[in-house]
Amino acid sequence: MKTRGFELVTAYENAGIDLPARSTAHAAGYDFIAAETISLNPGEIKLIPTGIKAYMQAGEVLYLYDRSSNPRKKGLVLINSVGVIDGDYYGNSDNEGHIFAQMKNITDQVVEVAKGERIVQGVFAPFLLADADSAEGTRIGGFGSTGA
Repeated sequence: MKTRGFELVTAYENAGIDLPARSTAHAAGYDFIAAETISLNPGEIKLIPTGIKAYMQAGEVLYLYDRSSNPRKKGLVLINSVGVIDGDYYGNSDNEGHIFAQMKNITDQVVEVAKGERIVQGVFAPFLLADADSAEGTRIGGFGSTGA
């Protein structure tokens, strides 16, 4: 039985993409790399594909955080501050659960993110429910499908 981890989405199975990995024994975050080379114009926001989907147990979430060096070294920020990857995003019918990093170029120059470059880090964590929680909905799509 699988507990939590990462898989390649079908479109990237033969693209030479590495699964996210921790860099040190005490690191909390799994480094995600860019699955393609992407250029961002000054002020532009783009979704950078990782080629990765994540599976986890009920009551768990995968948080995506910016790498601390991105703003200083690359002039990029994860524009939504923290990405929340819900467990039911995995395997959805729209995009298979493909995880993207929503990055913004905060410089006045074109910034290139090279294929294979580390862009964000993912941390698995448990989450708690409020006493009166009664959510019973079912995910029907991919990125941004649960509301406006």
